[in-house]
Amino acid sequence: MSISVRDRLAQLRESMPPVDPVQANRLRADGAWLVDIREADEIAQGTPTGAKALGRGFLEMRLESEGAAADDTILLLCASGSRSLLAADQLRGLGYTDVRSVDGGFDAWKDAGLAFETPAMLDNADRARYARQLTLPEVGEAGQTKLRDARVLVIGAGGLGSPAALYLAAAGVGHLAIVDHDTVDRSNLHRQILHRDVSVGQPKVRSAFATLTGLNPAIDIEPIEARVTTDNAAELVEGYDLVLDGSDNFNARYAINDACVAANVALVYGAVERFSGQVGVFPAGGRPCYRCLFASAPPAGSAPTCAEAGVLGVVPGLVGTLQALEALKLLVGIPETLTGRVLTLDAKTHRWRSLQIPADPACSACGTK
Repeated sequence: MSISVRDRLAQLRESMPPVDPVQANRLRADGAWLVDIREADEIAQGTPTGAKALGRGFLEMRLESEGAAADDTILLLCASGSRSLLAADQLRGLGYTDVRSVDGGFDAWKDAGLAFETPAMLDNADRARYARQLTLPEVGEAGQTKLRDARVLVIGAGGLGSPAALYLAAAGVGHLAIVDHDTVDRSNLHRQILHRDVSVGQPKVRSAFATLTGLNPAIDIEPIEARVTTDNAAELVEGYDLVLDGSDNFNARYAINDACVAANVALVYGAVERFSGQVGVFPAGGRPCYRCLFASAPPAGSAPTCAEAGVLGVVPGLVGTLQALEALKLLVGIPETLTGRVLTLDAKTHRWRSLQIPADPACSACGTK
């Protein structure tokens, strides 16, 4: 026979006595998880300082992705203490051994004079635009807010930078800067999908700006018409959370790598030739960095350009898309990335390999010797 919700809540209060807000705040300071499970519109009115605003939907998956262990102390908070009791019961059923509800919820938290903050939340237009992405427990409102606040520098508006920039803009990266010194040529169009036939002869950054703002007018696109050199790389990298390298020459790659190592900025690398490509992630500060993978550039003329060797247009599309994927995972905080590794692909045979990159202690950019 079923029982009423009121009776069930009474049973849960008896079997899992709630903690009062003051005690919950002390436990949080000692390392317990304080989790706000209210809806986004409620959290927008304020959330306890130090709480993780995970919401009720997919809470179990979100806790797991955040790294909560089965024996961690988890304190659940809702508006008044009812939803948190029901959620605590479900978590206990999944094997979490120390889950408690905060008595009286956020209302009691405020009444106790405890600290809370009003987080920067997404508006309704953002929730509509990124609805399918927000549904992912690995992203959610917190991850989407990280993307909105992120600053990413894309080097090159060519074959790699085009798909990467499109997906970063579509995903909601709030500030996206595109660096390129070249103009659009008709031979670019089979692979550089940022550009259109009417853009031939225009600076690539101007063409990229038009395409990206048309795709997502809610974000800030910064066109930077410049050639990357050792003289300006440090200035270009400064102030960005992440750099995505879609350059097509070794001088630019080494300059950007060295600048990222010095500025402690993560670098997502990509390269293509004919039917093959590679993608790698070098962590902030290096160890490893691009110079650990390739200590120096090959002799001039030994590595053919796309114009000389050719490239199937979809191959840089694959590589640039993978670069965007890695960038988004890094920005959101998804742990499974290519950090310290290079993924190589042969698009003709569909052979993929993942290679670990050892840090070189004698590396001229990030070495410790």
